[in-house]
Amino acid sequence: MQKAKKYLDLALEKGAIHAVAVTPDEIVFDGRTLLKCMFGCEDWGKGCTCPSREGFLKPWEFEPLLRKYSAVLIIHANDKKTTQNAAFAVEEQAFWDGDALAFSMSDCALCENCAGKTGQGCRNPRAARPAFHSVGIDVFATVKRLGLPIETLKNPQEELQNWYSAVWLNLWGEKAAWR
Repeated sequence: MQKAKKYLDLALEKGAIHAVAVTPDEIVFDGRTLLKCMFGCEDWGKGCTCPSREGFLKPWEFEPLLRKYSAVLIIHANDKKTTQNAAFAVEEQAFWDGDALAFSMSDCALCENCAGKTGQGCRNPRAARPAFHSVGIDVFATVKRLGLPIETLKNPQEELQNWYSAVWLNLWGEKAAWR
């Protein structure tokens, strides 16, 4: 439980409102999330971490890989930059703690203007990560199941938003349901 608490505390220290750890079987996978990417996202075909990019795995190819992890840290904040920074910090710390395969996912907020939108390659390929809804995870169903706040926006100008990231971890010998 030492590492688990350490990662939860680190996410909160980096500005997360909530940090909850679960096992991969508590994550709701649903390939229909790809439909929302294809027909609802202005980045489709452009974003550097988008599932439309050449060589990107399909959502149903991610699930068996992600289920191999023993734990998932779900991070909540009201802006995507905060969730991404917290997820990166946890991923990095987990790596230094010996988890070489720790992997974070969040809507990318690294660049003010994504280079992919102008047909260029990613400026931060080592740090850019896919959003976890783009790999076939139903974020709404997952976080509602965990009792975390999430609602669809009532209008595009709505200021208070709920952003989520995830860090996939291997916590050998530790109990993963740390809520």
